[in-house]
Amino acid sequence: MNIVLDTNAVLYFLAGRLAEPLPNANYYISVISEIELLSYPALTKQDEVEITSFLNYLTIVDLNSDIKKSAIHLRRQYRLKLPDALIVAAAYCQNAQLFTNDIKLSNITEISVRALSLT
Repeated sequence: MNIVLDTNAVLYFLAGRLAEPLPNANYYISVISEIELLSYPALTKQDEVEITSFLNYLTIVDLNSDIKKSAIHLRRQYRLKLPDALIVAAAYCQNAQLFTNDIKLSNITEISVRALSLT
């Protein structure tokens, strides 16, 4: 099973807010989420170490021509913001389920989207 974690899923995981453990799978994250996670202005050095350590367990999906083409299609069809379109395109190109609590992504028919239960 392939799973792409949206930025919010990583934040919930690191904060210990997931009601259920993440399943055994191949985990991916879009380079967009990596940038979002590491660019918060109030990020402490400890936060950065924790995020970077977690990211080392994931495969980071960089931008390539397939992701760009998919993001363009998805952005046009669903009127997504560019970061969301790139994250969804990463899931699409990895043939992966997207774990996110972003409700507007739940109606995208090209991928499987799973909402996360929180504590």
